[in-house]
Order: sequence, then C-alpha cells, then structure tokens
Amino acid sequence: MLLCWLLMQPCLYIAAGRSLLAVIPAPPGMPFSIHFIHSVQKTPVEENLTVNDRQDGFVLQSTKYQSFGVGLPFLASDGQFREEGNYFIMDHMNRKFSRLSLRPGLGTQLTVLAGGTPHRLYEELPLGTRVDLYMAPYYKQWVGKVDENGQ
Repeated sequence: MLLCWLLMQPCLYIAAGRSLLAVIPAPPGMPFSIHFIHSVQKTPVEENLTVNDRQDGFVLQSTKYQSFGVGLPFLASDGQFREEGNYFIMDHMNRKFSRLSLRPGLGTQLTVLAGGTPHRLYEELPLGTRVDLYMAPYYKQWVGKVDENGQ
C-alpha cells in the first residue's frame, strides 16, 4: 500500500525529449524558479512559480527583472508592480500553466532552480533544445514519455 502511494506522488519533471533531466517530488505550493538573461535586453530575469493546489500544473507568482523590454510584464493587468533596489518586480501575477516549454539560447544562461538544485540547462543541453516542465506521478519516469496532458 505504501509503495503504491509513493509511486503515485506528483513530481515536477524536467525533460528534454525522452531524456529526463530531473524528477522532483512536488507538493502543492512548492516554489521553483526560472532564471535567464533576456535575449534582447541582456539583463537578468527571474520568474517565480509554484506547483498548483491540484498538483497538475504551475502558477506564475512573480517576475523580477532589471530593464523593461519585449515580453516583460509592466501593465496593471499583469499584477502588482513595484521597484526594489535595481530591480522591477511584478507580484501577484497568478498566471496558470499546465506545462512549460523552454529552450536554452545563446547567452541566455537558462537555469531552473527546483528542489534546492540549480539545473543549468544552457550547460547540459545544445542550444535550442526544447525542455519541458510538467507534473506527473513518480512512476511515469519508468513507463515512457509523459504526453502533453501529463498522462
């Protein structure tokens, strides 16, 4: 019974194609972040997310960045904006995602910090490799690739 329960526990998967880069136990509300250098502005960006309550997706809570640019939040409808030192922070964004797809690019230093471990995707993978972040039960790592619905 305990083994079944353990195998069914939701985890955050970081995968590149059929290669699993990480499988991290993910309770509701577990924080993780995505760090990168903005491709146009060449300044650091940090996106802070949590695992949603149903443990089947993610919620973007805030974005921290140093300069305004394409793709960075700034509208009142994006959340609650504030300045902190040399950074702009958009809090209370509450954007929901069932999964995320990322690609390390030239100079982006794309890193996912989850479970206390930095996953430096820009060092681990060729540029342009698609990386998927999704939720699935722990046992899915042994039974093949999880589809876009976490099945």
